[in-house]
Amino acid sequence: MNSREHSPELPRALMRLFRGPHFATALTRATIATAFGAVFLRGLIGWPGVIGVLGGLVVLAAFSLVARRKQIEWHGLLPISILVFLGWCALSLLWTGYPFATAIGLVYQLAFAFLALYIVLARNMIQIVRATGDVLRLLLATSLALEVVAGLLLDTPIRFLDIQGHLDELGPIQGIFGSRNALGFAALIAGITFVIELRTRSVRRGVGIVSLIGATVCLLLTGSPVIFVVAVFVGLAGLALTWLRNTPQPRRRLLQFALLGVTVVAGIVAFLTRGAIVEALNARSEFGVRATLWREMWRLVGLHPLEGWGWSGLWPGTATPYGWLDFSTRRHYETGLNAFLDVYFQLGLIGFLSFLILVVLAFWRSWVLASNKRTFVYAWAPLVLVVLIVTSLAESTVLVEAGWLLLLICALTAAQGKSWRSALPPRPRPPEDD
Repeated sequence: MNSREHSPELPRALMRLFRGPHFATALTRATIATAFGAVFLRGLIGWPGVIGVLGGLVVLAAFSLVARRKQIEWHGLLPISILVFLGWCALSLLWTGYPFATAIGLVYQLAFAFLALYIVLARNMIQIVRATGDVLRLLLATSLALEVVAGLLLDTPIRFLDIQGHLDELGPIQGIFGSRNALGFAALIAGITFVIELRTRSVRRGVGIVSLIGATVCLLLTGSPVIFVVAVFVGLAGLALTWLRNTPQPRRRLLQFALLGVTVVAGIVAFLTRGAIVEALNARSEFGVRATLWREMWRLVGLHPLEGWGWSGLWPGTATPYGWLDFSTRRHYETGLNAFLDVYFQLGLIGFLSFLILVVLAFWRSWVLASNKRTFVYAWAPLVLVVLIVTSLAESTVLVEAGWLLLLICALTAAQGKSWRSALPPRPRPPEDD
């Protein structure tokens, strides 16, 4: 009798739990940690464990969205550019030569997309920044601690985590991220996040300064020419954004066009002098590896120029044509080491254009918001997108896991403020019940 009388209380208690801010905070941190720590998790528990963790997060996020359904404002949130790109990825199941790998890659991609949507619906911008900062503080500290163990205490690599133990030689180090470029990417995102936290006073000053020093140390110890170039672009973008924010409104539009023109000219000059830049960075060997792969990919793109070979995200090993790429370059690759060419290779011209529109719209919307909003926290999204876009010229980070999650978070938050659909009248909400 007592169990029947109290049975309705359990669902109500669960609904309160899933609807609560503490649950949303914990789930957001767990999602960001899973995205950035995917390589670490694969080393510890393998792919089945990663899929299990990701599936659990998706289920919990779905329950939380159901519990929060009356509080959520969907109006103008989902950009059409995201839906088009995801739709074309799904359509590639019709022509891919590796349908199982495409289905797995699509589910993996959609899981992170759903979690990004949950984060934007459940958390505001400053809460997203704080969650990212908390996670990256922990992951970077873990990376440095394991590098100390491998490079100084044991003086031996930790092979199942791909930690080479070169800290005694001042790098390059990889931490728990699998490669020095991936660690540098995480350190750059962390550096931006920690600066935003300091500017918005959302953490204690001492914590923010120590965190920023730690991210800088990790960045320098990677010894990555790619990440050093990205850091320069981030610095220039930060200065330009600060200049814009301090410019009076009547002159801001003119300055926007001037900065756009300078960026285009600088990009053309950098492209024409790329050989000298590579030489100056002492990165010819690293660039040579990529150039060999890109030439072979570009040759194979011609066989399926419009539709591509089929979506997979991370490359499916021995499946055609990826096995041939490994054979012809005599190295194994999990990605195309260039997100734009990788998308062109997997999804053809149509997929490439849809991805390009997604990235450009996300950056333009977030940049305009950051230029005009009073609070500095809005600078986080465009600066993160600068990292993603520039890194995409030498890595495919933006297509999977942490890069994909960050791209969608930035695109979705920007769409909340700048989507054309936000001008439409909102749908009336039903009254709340207790």
